[in-house]
Amino acid sequence: MPSRPQALSITEALAADLRSRIFRGELTPDTRLTEVELATGYEVARPTAKAAIEKLVAEGLLRRDAHKTARVPAMSRADIEDLYFSRMFLEREVARTLARRQRVPDAARQAHTEIASVGDASSLDIVEPDVRFHESLVDSMGSERVSRLYRALMGEMRLCMAQVQSHGLLEASAIAAEHAAILEAIEAGDAEGAAQAVDDHLSRARDELAPFLAHDDRR
Repeated sequence: MPSRPQALSITEALAADLRSRIFRGELTPDTRLTEVELATGYEVARPTAKAAIEKLVAEGLLRRDAHKTARVPAMSRADIEDLYFSRMFLEREVARTLARRQRVPDAARQAHTEIASVGDASSLDIVEPDVRFHESLVDSMGSERVSRLYRALMGEMRLCMAQVQSHGLLEASAIAAEHAAILEAIEAGDAEGAAQAVDDHLSRARDELAPFLAHDDRR
């Protein structure tokens, strides 16, 4: 039985624990989460459990239709294609802008190094540094609103990556090589080359993931 979160904001702590369990794959696709079960399991008030569920629904990490129990979504091919379309739309322009400035953030280099050190293994260990790599590029633009928009996408992307990476579809060595190409183009001031490197990287990931999840479209 999970222990009761200890924090100033019980709602935030509960949401954080559930978020972590979803990303680690402990709460698998289609797992249902009721207010009563969460309130009992975590020893919190039912309104607290409801608020935590609503927070994760807003982040896209849970889905709940009207008068239905919240559940961990099973990402479909349509979900993947739309997420990557949105990412490409934003990240290509980020790469162009950073290349014009010839600015490679240290956080992106650090995340790239972490992924490269994993070698050819495919595991959930890749997910967090991969997300940090891309987030650091966006954050280095210095726009609070752009960063906020991007993080709204990346909640669902983490869910997608955690669900699929557990099957070992994307190798760390391939991800590292593509990240290196992005960084090299930015550092060289090649705006269109950087945008193309981002496009190639995200297109390959999309094309690897989408067929794997195609069966979910029949839901």
